[in-house]
Formats: sequence, C-alpha cells, structure tokens
Amino acid sequence: MAEWIELKASDGHRLKAWQAKPAAKAKAALVVVQEIFGVNNHIRNVTERFASEGYLAVAPAMFDRYEPGFDVGYDQDAMAKAMQVVPKIDFAKALVDMDAARAHVAHAGKVGVVGFCFGGTCAWGAATRLKVDAASCYYGGQIARMAKETPHCPVIMHFGAKDAHIPLTQVEEIRKAQPNVPIYVYDADHGFSCDERASYDKAAHGLAWTRTLKFFAENLA
Repeated sequence: MAEWIELKASDGHRLKAWQAKPAAKAKAALVVVQEIFGVNNHIRNVTERFASEGYLAVAPAMFDRYEPGFDVGYDQDAMAKAMQVVPKIDFAKALVDMDAARAHVAHAGKVGVVGFCFGGTCAWGAATRLKVDAASCYYGGQIARMAKETPHCPVIMHFGAKDAHIPLTQVEEIRKAQPNVPIYVYDADHGFSCDERASYDKAAHGLAWTRTLKFFAENLA
C-alpha cells in the first residue's frame, strides 16, 4: 500500500511524504530522497519498488519548505522550474526533513537512506550527520565538496562515467578522501537510473540496483 502522509520536522515544519508499505512485516526501513524534480512519478515508483523488496519506504517532499507540492517531469520546462527552487535550498533544513522521515519509519528496525542526484548528496549528508544505518548515494553532485566528512555508517556510491555534471576528477577526489567507501562508476550519463529520463541506461541501472539491494540486505538486517 502506498499513500501520501504528513511528517513533522523537529523545527515544526510539516511536509508531505510518499510512504509505501511491504505486503508482509517490514524487514527494515528506507528513506528515499528525491532528485530536484520533487517526489514525482519516478520517485514514487522507486519508493514502491523498495517496498516490494520488503522495506517500509518513505520519500519526504524535500522542496515543501520552498514550493509545496512541487512535482515535475524531465523536459526543459521542468528543469527550468526545478532550477528556480535549487538556490533556495538550505542543506541544514534538508537534513532536518530527512531526519523527520527517518524517525517516522524507525519503528521498522534499521533505517537506510538512498538518494538520487540532489538526493545522492543528501544521502551522503545523512551518512555523515544523521543517525542512519546505511546509505546508497546515486550521482550526488555536491558530494565532492563534503568528501572529507566522516560517515558513521556503511556507504556505497554510484556515478556515471559520461556525466557532464560530475566530472571523473571529482569522483577521484571522493575516492581519495574516502578509500573505504565502495564507489562504482558506470558507462552511463547523469540520471542513468531514472527510466523517465533520456539518460536512462538499463544495464547501469540494473547493476546499481542489484548492488544497492545487496548492500541494504547486508547492512540493515
């Protein structure tokens, strides 16, 4: 079952979240962190897919502080709308909103976080600044700026070799700063795991998804 719920952050902010429950008792929980396009159809589908794997999954609406209900696709107009919101983002508040989601699902057991693009950076921030048990970070564009922070849980990262937004020099900077973090580079572009984007790469997505599921199975048990 999947539905919209409301979360209350520690500073009193109320935000929506898409929650998906597994058919049986959850084996653990996951916070799914959106791209810059909101908790859109793709992110809701990803959240439901994790639920089908046995996780209580929740995707907080990270833009609700700035544009409540923000939900766009992947064309040029959508990108323009998203880029109007991005400069408004307060990363400290993003952590507060993720923590609200974490607290909401913590009753299910260990809590992992998985994020894409903007969410990939957020997932790294959760691993270094919040109390989560595992993090899988997909093509987070600002991770390099935070690469020297210390993660407090197991982390894996996924990047595309053809990603013009995140040059491989940045990936190598992260690798040098975090030699114990597995970093996977795929022969793919930015957003390769989103099947609604032109950059979707089925092979890269499939391999990253398999690795992420294995990673969570090992670290959230």
